[in-house]
Amino acid sequence: MRESLTDFGVAAQQGPGFNSPVSSRYSSKSGATLPIKRIYISTIILFALIWTASGCEGHSLDYKGGAVSDDTDIGRAFKAKKSDVQVEGEGKITRILADDLDGSRHQRFIVRLASGQTVLILHNIDIAPRIATLQEGDSIGFYGEYVWNAQGGKVHWTHHDPGGRHVAGWLKHKGRTYQ
Repeated sequence: MRESLTDFGVAAQQGPGFNSPVSSRYSSKSGATLPIKRIYISTIILFALIWTASGCEGHSLDYKGGAVSDDTDIGRAFKAKKSDVQVEGEGKITRILADDLDGSRHQRFIVRLASGQTVLILHNIDIAPRIATLQEGDSIGFYGEYVWNAQGGKVHWTHHDPGGRHVAGWLKHKGRTYQ
């Protein structure tokens, strides 16, 4: 027994102007069928959701000092050899260096990020207060300007700008903000 499409409630195309009761029920005034419009609209919504989700980076605020623990921006800047990039991160202090006393005085220390990358932090102590209690092994959060170098880079501008021309940075250590 041979079944036709009409046996399943689907009208077979009858030639030009094909306008069966089934097809007219699913057609819109523009001639496009509603299932195609639904697929099109669903696809647009899906792409919009994917685009929105990919544009919103998930930054964690779990660090006790409030710093973001995602150091992917620093890693990308390092790989691309970019400088003058505003970054936020956190890590463990691995080494405390002597202050830089040439020109503006800077407190200097090396921080290892969760990714394993190290950065040199240069904190201007002529503008912002020194972190007197800083010790190797401490966690620290930071927000400042990244400058590339082959050793992992450095972060400066971890303070406010008295002239108001640069984005204010900060350091967060043991619940206190230094800027």
